[in-house]
Amino acid sequence: MNQTYSHYTPDDQAVWRLLFERQMAQLPGKASQAYLDGIVATGFRADRIPDFEQDLNPRLKLLTGWRVCAVDGLIPNREFFELMANRNFPATTWLRRQDQLAYLPEPDMFHDTFGHVPMLSNQAFCDFLAALSRIALHHIDSEEAIAMISRLYWYTVEFGLIQEGHELRIYGGGILSSMGETTYSLYSPVPKRVLYDVEVLLKTPYIIDHFQEQYFVIDSYDQLYHSIPQIESVLEALLVS
Repeated sequence: MNQTYSHYTPDDQAVWRLLFERQMAQLPGKASQAYLDGIVATGFRADRIPDFEQDLNPRLKLLTGWRVCAVDGLIPNREFFELMANRNFPATTWLRRQDQLAYLPEPDMFHDTFGHVPMLSNQAFCDFLAALSRIALHHIDSEEAIAMISRLYWYTVEFGLIQEGHELRIYGGGILSSMGETTYSLYSPVPKRVLYDVEVLLKTPYIIDHFQEQYFVIDSYDQLYHSIPQIESVLEALLVS
């Protein structure tokens, strides 16, 4: 599938600008420095929806060897993890309308690109994504294994927090692309914020229809990547228990 950039209308560009400027007004001091650096490195701009082939992929190739791959909405697990194992990040090409700014039933291009692509400039994070995807492919016919891996993906790639110095910061794309959850995840007294623990993550169901009840906190992106052997061993143990 191709992005077909010429299909974006002036209204689409206006929605992108609104979403971009709204989030960028609040992310400094809340988002991980790796993400903020990635916004610059990948060339994201308020006045232009990213063109995958012209804007993003040439930059990502030089940064980490990854690329953004256009897909038609949600895709099957096998296709998703095959793309990621080969360092292709799947992203939808449709953008929400003005009347969908507050809530969407499934991810759109703003979530997939603004939320995730800047982190693809970080090598340790990218290596974690590829390695986790290879584990998923090894267990792709096991619903139980894929459910556990999906939990870990959810609480890291989508809704992860990181300790940077004395402050909590956001690196999960599901939070970074959400106006409400950006503030909630860091400052609300409601959710728990607990340290990254592979076994706990693999066992913890996640929420898809409202803000999370707990967030898991890493201390570095190297920690994520270096946890891959533990993910493999704990997953194997849980599958036979």
